[in-house]
Amino acid sequence: MTVLKRYVLRLFMSIKYITANVVDRNNGRIVTTASTVEHSIKNSLECGRTCNAKAAAIVGEVLAMRLKVEGLQDGQGRGIHADIKKEIEKKGFKSRTKVWAVINSLRNNGVTLILDDDDDDDDEYRDRSFEGHR
Repeated sequence: MTVLKRYVLRLFMSIKYITANVVDRNNGRIVTTASTVEHSIKNSLECGRTCNAKAAAIVGEVLAMRLKVEGLQDGQGRGIHADIKKEIEKKGFKSRTKVWAVINSLRNNGVTLILDDDDDDDDEYRDRSFEGHR
């Protein structure tokens, strides 16, 4: 069975580290990863005790380069899916700049991203809010 959203971007953030993975959902394996835990990235950063949006952008750049080496920058024609709302909800509202830094860095380095937004919930909310104003 093939999954429509085959390649999915997953982000893991703590106070000290940022990790970005691209997961192949058909095989259930991580295709490529980049993290501030890696010595090559860690030594080039001046995070101190916390990683900021600049560190997140560097993680996105490294992930984009690794995807290009694997030949998956376009997700084999399907793109790489990223659910922004879900990632921000999981990480907390304060981490939204880091999430967007990774996303924008991947886009700027030629990775084809498909942003999955659950607009149905927003449409229902908008419809309900407009009903009260009529």
